[in-house]
Amino acid sequence: MALIQCDFHSEILGLSMSMNVILPQSAPSQIGMASSAGSAKLKTLLLLHGLSDDHSIWLRRTSIERYVAPLGIAVVMPAVHRSYYADMDKGMKYWTYISEELPAIARSFFPLSDRREDNFVAGLSMGGYGAFKLAFNFPERYAAAASLSGALDVRSFHDRFPADYNLIFGTHEKADALPNNVFLAAERLTASGKPVPKLFQCCGTEDFLYEHNTRFRDHALKLGLPLEYEEGPGEHEWGYWDANIQRVLNWLPL
Repeated sequence: MALIQCDFHSEILGLSMSMNVILPQSAPSQIGMASSAGSAKLKTLLLLHGLSDDHSIWLRRTSIERYVAPLGIAVVMPAVHRSYYADMDKGMKYWTYISEELPAIARSFFPLSDRREDNFVAGLSMGGYGAFKLAFNFPERYAAAASLSGALDVRSFHDRFPADYNLIFGTHEKADALPNNVFLAAERLTASGKPVPKLFQCCGTEDFLYEHNTRFRDHALKLGLPLEYEEGPGEHEWGYWDANIQRVLNWLPL
């Protein structure tokens, strides 16, 4: 595998930003690790972080590099700070950045496919919300999306982090509107006639976000979305996510 940290300038944010990228390498001599690479443009997993983390966290807390080595896919892990993947009411346009600018920048640096069937998005907590937000608002771009312990109900974010909520959304009306409300975005998607991404959702039964996840699960199933849902013992912690990102990788339509 090749692991690259990219620092670059975002025109949308007016900031220097970072992302980590894992690229496949055909190197059968690597000790204790299978690897795979081809000559075509790469299938890509956009892997999103949670509220308190950054682009480095998946590499520091899980064995994601080892898990993807035999799959022959690229993994793009960007930083979005504490933005909730939103165009902030009092801050930067992180939604425009993550949905428009970041994919174009990544494809300009690396041989990543832009075909829908080759692109997937996943994340944990705030990143699980971001993954479903991208998939529901841009279903023509992603074949599959996975949320691990997703912070899917943005209204609940107000109760836990009111200062952040006010900076990001400003008002409940903005949080409840598209593109921020993934419940509403899911409804719009089912009525649109557009292709619907494959969906995976999991949450630990001891997680403080468990009820939010079951509420979204019930909403998605009522809408008839192709959601695969799993739950079991687990809290909001990295042991759970390290185990379940392996489940996601096995589930992806590669």
